[in-house]
Amino acid sequence: MIRMLLALFLFALPAQAQERFITVASTTSTDQSGLFGHLLPRFQAATGIAVRIVALGTGQALDVGRRGDADVVFVHDKPAEDRFVAEGFGVERIQVMYNDFVVIGPKADPARIKDLKDVTEAFRRVQRAGAPFVSRGDRSGTHAAELRYWQEAGVRPAGAWYREVGQGMGPALNTAAAMNAYILADRATWLNFRNRADLDVLVQGDERLFNQYGVILVNPQRHAHVRVEMGRTFIAWLVGPDGQRAIADYKIGGEQLFFPNAQAAANRS
Repeated sequence: MIRMLLALFLFALPAQAQERFITVASTTSTDQSGLFGHLLPRFQAATGIAVRIVALGTGQALDVGRRGDADVVFVHDKPAEDRFVAEGFGVERIQVMYNDFVVIGPKADPARIKDLKDVTEAFRRVQRAGAPFVSRGDRSGTHAAELRYWQEAGVRPAGAWYREVGQGMGPALNTAAAMNAYILADRATWLNFRNRADLDVLVQGDERLFNQYGVILVNPQRHAHVRVEMGRTFIAWLVGPDGQRAIADYKIGGEQLFFPNAQAAANRS
């Protein structure tokens, strides 16, 4: 009997070890920029908790959280995140880091937008020129920001010049490179993007291009199977000294991709 119990105990150990993970639904920019490849090994080494990433547009990532198919969401559309919490799907929104959006376009710049500091004027010029523009069209945080800029510009984007691809940032940038088109991108994914063809950063620096990321624990009162303690451990690590330092340390070609916390800029997001 003792041998049987010992065998059952030893058999159970690998299964228990495999349960030391959480699922995080996140935006494609945190994945395709390479940030998670930098952060997650450090988090697992510190805590013994593995993280399984579901990388989608922010809207889709929040839907995953609503269904209870993730323990944590880590995204970048503050109005949508606030609704997620207000509707009772998330416990609390905690800001983690920020960077910015940039308008990418062909170096020849047929819409003449290079070095503009007004993103809405840049969008108006693209529309007036009928220059090709690629939209992610995937309910991501980047897509939501793009739609806000079109609205503020007084433009309803439609027609042969405007192409929605319904994909993440990397595939959308590939499409823009193939079409020699304009596109709104988060700076981090752009810096990690290799297939640039004739594209370059043309518009940056408008304060409306500010891009804030937040992290939210999925509400266990909605979904009892949420791994609450491990989820809280992940969030605490991200916003604590080790996580914030790791975020700041992630660079490509000496350029920092994300800036930790952004408390001072919170009201701008």
